[in-house]
Amino acid sequence: MATATLQLDDAQPARSPAAIWRPRANPWAIALTVTLATFMEVLDTSIANVALPHIAGSLGASQDEATWVLTSYLVANAIILPASAYLTTFIGRKKFYMICVVLFGISSMLCGLAPSLPILIFCRILQGAGGGGLAPSEQAILADTFTPKQRGQAFALYGLAVVVAPAIGPTLGGWITDNYDWRWIFFINVPIALLSLFLTNRLVEDPPHIVKEVKISKKEGLKLDFFGFGLLATGFGSLEFILDKGQEDDWFGSGLIVFFIAVCVISLVTLIFWELYQLKIKKRPILNLTLFKRRTFAIPFVLMFILGFALYGTTVLIPQMVQTLLGYTAELAGFVISPGGIMIMLMMPLVGFLIGKVDPRALICYGFFTLAMSMWLMHTFSLESSFKYIMWVRVYQASGLAFLFIPINTISYNGVPQSQNNDVSGLTNLARNIGGSCGTAFVATMLSRGQQRHEAYMIRNLTPTSQAFQNQVSRLKGMFGGSSTGNPLTGPGSHTAQAYIYNQLHRQSAMLAYMDIIAIFGVFCLCMIPLVLFIGKIKPAGDVPVH
Repeated sequence: MATATLQLDDAQPARSPAAIWRPRANPWAIALTVTLATFMEVLDTSIANVALPHIAGSLGASQDEATWVLTSYLVANAIILPASAYLTTFIGRKKFYMICVVLFGISSMLCGLAPSLPILIFCRILQGAGGGGLAPSEQAILADTFTPKQRGQAFALYGLAVVVAPAIGPTLGGWITDNYDWRWIFFINVPIALLSLFLTNRLVEDPPHIVKEVKISKKEGLKLDFFGFGLLATGFGSLEFILDKGQEDDWFGSGLIVFFIAVCVISLVTLIFWELYQLKIKKRPILNLTLFKRRTFAIPFVLMFILGFALYGTTVLIPQMVQTLLGYTAELAGFVISPGGIMIMLMMPLVGFLIGKVDPRALICYGFFTLAMSMWLMHTFSLESSFKYIMWVRVYQASGLAFLFIPINTISYNGVPQSQNNDVSGLTNLARNIGGSCGTAFVATMLSRGQQRHEAYMIRNLTPTSQAFQNQVSRLKGMFGGSSTGNPLTGPGSHTAQAYIYNQLHRQSAMLAYMDIIAIFGVFCLCMIPLVLFIGKIKPAGDVPVH
């Protein structure tokens, strides 16, 4: 297949002062600074999950009401993520980033002090808004701080936070909740936010192109696109609500969900036309849709969505499976997936080195192939699977995830002018977050529907006239104080025996539903491999300095 050759570089015809700008501080000190806040923010998307029962009990709310603690954060996060690049043009990226850190830190403290559920939900909205502006700003800072040759290792450090934090979040949240109080899952953010704020103020600076944009904005006056921002907030906010509450409210069986689906579709379609109109009249759009003209952005956008889909989906699936079917505690369930985070930490520096030596497409193909093979191994899980076996399969899966994040991000910035790095960051982070929400919603829906389907199929064989069923009840009656002679379906112990059989059927049907989900995940990952080849051949950037 004849493909164009693309160089992993800025692809600028001439090097302007802005194109060769580099910050005065050590770039790796800047990378550590922004990664600190990244870890804090991504961790908060999952750390509160295991604390929901404690939050509900402490604040006198039901379990369903307490889930709004998660939903409110995700909705606010999804709204700010794509708009972050647009907002930096008015106040500057450093100032915007520091405002987000301050908002995140203050709202975290208020979450820990919240006396009631409504106040906690409001504070979580503020926290989600602050967190939503962090990730894209941080990624754009790295893209501007490092040369294209060094971005692989820089994104490796950033990727540690993005991929490891969701994996250890439930474990850390469970440990804090069990040993201290659920409020401390929010309080721990405060000192991290203060440290991040101090380091950002000392080390981070805006590149010339952003300084120029801010000056132009001040000269022309503050002209926010309120209509476009309203469409964006309504569209992505509705989408996040649908994904989070869809299965709980029975999707199209709920009038509320149908209403929000209609609002979401109308808002997002209108937003696309509005943004194209903004480009036509030479105004700064909130979403830079022209990026999708590039194969090196459009295809990695899809790949990042699937990465989020598989990462967050399996991070939810494995702990839920071992807790509900194998009887693991929340802490033990966390330990099943935590070694995967260690594997990612070990593999990320290697991938950061290889990105300068090997075609990034080959690394992505290897990552998705490994991910698919791990799904095949997960498909062998059973109710008798050991902790060790499940843990090592997760470790193998994590080794594949490490080969995806860095190459996908690196390709996304290929050939993009430095002035558009913020736009790339906002959209790629949006793809990962929405993919994660879709993966979580997919697991919840498929598990519920699949278990019902398998159970209905299996229960057809449990009839009073089935000789195999009668024989099984007879064998079990003796275990529960009854006699194995006489009518197997009557007498002492028969009801207990039948209940035991139904319980086993229920567990088996749930395990089959999990296997269905895993199989679909594996197929999705395999389907991404041919798509990668359409990006076009990419030359390695050259030797990457080892730090």
